[in-house]
Amino acid sequence: MNNMFNNTVQDHTFSILVENEPGVLARVIGLLSGRGYNIDSLTVAEVDDEVGLSKITIVSSGTQMVLEQIRAQLERLVPVRTVSDLTVDGPSVERELALIKVAGEGDFRVESLRIADIFRAHVVDSTNNSFIFEIVGSTDKLDAFIELMKPLGLVDLSRTGVVAIARGPESI
Repeated sequence: MNNMFNNTVQDHTFSILVENEPGVLARVIGLLSGRGYNIDSLTVAEVDDEVGLSKITIVSSGTQMVLEQIRAQLERLVPVRTVSDLTVDGPSVERELALIKVAGEGDFRVESLRIADIFRAHVVDSTNNSFIFEIVGSTDKLDAFIELMKPLGLVDLSRTGVVAIARGPESI
């Protein structure tokens, strides 16, 4: 089937190198939200303070046609230097970090520690009746860990959103 007619909704990760100036993030978000595109994850950080560049990583979902439109519209923004759709442009590495607070006692406490060990989550804070776990990995890994912590006393969580980078020696 031709990709133009593929109506399957997919998640794609976009890496956008932009000039670090006031209002750039608002323009990028406004472009997407103004056209009704959802942002599933968003991170931004300065990557070159000498030249004044920041990298915005956005995970958005849509049909192939919608995702191609997102890329094309991002490329037209003036402060945008480059846009890469890491999902299709080649191999990449994606990670997310979460802090997850679990309150519990007795067997629940022991079970939360056992599951955290399996997922390679680290205890970064502990009280007599709670833990805060730090976990890094794919979004699917974090989602699975969170689901397992819910019945054990999950009370709060905070997630960074996806950060991603293309594999290989080239830069964006």
